[in-house]
Amino acid sequence: MRKEVFTMERDIAEVGDRLEITEGRLPRAYYYTAEPAVAMSGNFAPQDRITSTSGVIVDKVRHGSSFLITLEFDE
Repeated sequence: MRKEVFTMERDIAEVGDRLEITEGRLPRAYYYTAEPAVAMSGNFAPQDRITSTSGVIVDKVRHGSSFLITLEFDE
């Protein structure tokens, strides 16, 4: 199991929710969006790309005006 932290601006997802992710590409990195525009990941090096298409929220922590959610992936 792989766990990655995403930033969620609005409180619209809960622990246990399964979220689909889409991959975006930058010149030297990749990033992921939990759909439909629920949360964003940080940047990942090409060798650290996420291969799963969905993950389950296993943790949610308020961080200032936003939330940090941890998604668990089957990889």
